[in-house]
Amino acid sequence: MPNDSLQRWVEEILRGDARAVARAISAVENREPHARELLRRLFPHTGRAVIIGVTGSPGTGKSTLVDGLAAVLRRRGHTVGILAVDPSSPFSGGAILGDRVRMQTHATDPGTYIRSMATRGALGGLSAGALDAAVVLDASGKEYILIETVGVGQDEVDVMRIADVTLVLLVPGMGDDVQAFKAGIMEIADIFVLNKADLDGADRVEREIRALLSLASPDEAGQTPPSPPIVRTVATRQQGIEELLEAVLRFLEVSRNQGKLKQRQVEHWRQRIVELLRERLLDRVMGGVLQNSDLNRYAAAVASRETDPYSVTDQILEQANRHQYGVSGVVPDDKKDDTNREPAALDHVGIAVAALAEAVELYERALGLQVTGYEVIPQEKTRVAMLPVGDTRIELMEATEPDSPIARFLAKRGPGLHHISLRVPNLEAAIARLEQNGVKLVKQTKRQGDVVSQVGAGGHRYVFVHPSSAGGVLLELVEGTGNRE
Repeated sequence: MPNDSLQRWVEEILRGDARAVARAISAVENREPHARELLRRLFPHTGRAVIIGVTGSPGTGKSTLVDGLAAVLRRRGHTVGILAVDPSSPFSGGAILGDRVRMQTHATDPGTYIRSMATRGALGGLSAGALDAAVVLDASGKEYILIETVGVGQDEVDVMRIADVTLVLLVPGMGDDVQAFKAGIMEIADIFVLNKADLDGADRVEREIRALLSLASPDEAGQTPPSPPIVRTVATRQQGIEELLEAVLRFLEVSRNQGKLKQRQVEHWRQRIVELLRERLLDRVMGGVLQNSDLNRYAAAVASRETDPYSVTDQILEQANRHQYGVSGVVPDDKKDDTNREPAALDHVGIAVAALAEAVELYERALGLQVTGYEVIPQEKTRVAMLPVGDTRIELMEATEPDSPIARFLAKRGPGLHHISLRVPNLEAAIARLEQNGVKLVKQTKRQGDVVSQVGAGGHRYVFVHPSSAGGVLLELVEGTGNRE
């Protein structure tokens, strides 16, 4: 997709255009080639939405409850996005759309966006694209995102990894309610919702929940954690929905004040990074060394017991190794050290400007680029605007003090190219190799004669190579791997 078309799409999503949002969610669900770049551009505009997960067994009234929560939030003036995960059609692979049918009261409301998503074989109650869809809705300006899981029982725990608060629904009259959940989703509840509380047996279910919660183990400090609240609702009559939302808001406030919400989000993104790495590595193996015909051949050999899956896996990895390092498949000695394995890559180009606002206007209006962030670097007395360009970026730099390095550069040379930045996986190793080769470094800070790296934009460590050793251009080495956009 052309860059200008992609950028227009991003801008439409940021304006909240429903059609653009729908196209984006379809793109991430179908893993279209441009979906990753789309998400990359949207991500800097996220982090504002509250994500509420709603889970429970089939028949507990999840869709009706979500519909009620959305209605209350809209009455309070909030915009809402709903991701309703439905079972996959055995024929098309798409969502069966049962949840959307039950939420027609919001179908014409421009402040509510509803999307049914198919599980497509994913376990854990969510679809594989649910998180990316939440990113799209967050970027589109939705203040609350309600995620309803498919309703599969004990394995339905993925929602806790994406939600800021998780609601677990239970209802009377489903037999041994609590025991059926004990090994699964009971442990993920931030708030228990006793729905259909007007039915006989509601008191018994609440007693069983409290009895189970009383068995909670103490934490590392020996303190028994507070039990999740239990809120009674009758979603079909909108009873208890206001109280449930207040319980959600109280939980978020306490969680935020205690730092637990931030911890949850860090853990969530840690797991998401691992998932993305697993996905990308698998794509690399499947696209580079293993075709479907090869996989079918291996599977047939395993099924006939001609070989075993463990030996097949080793063989595939050896093929991937040969694909990366040559026919021998032996990793060269200079590639065995992780500090040397990844070559330097262009990170960004730094341009000194007299007035940041004027320069940004030129790059955005005339060249179609978009600033993704501003940052002040105190030790450099510099303000920076970052504009992604493909896999790299331009950094426009403005002096914040008359004695800053940028101010001195502008006084001597005027606006223009200030430095070129290369990204290296290990800064100490790169410094050692440069000094071994007699390269002159800019020693901004000294400690027993050694170069001490500085911390710059984005919290990344860096050093400068003197222009006399870099062809007359100041060269920056910044530590990091992959795309830092």
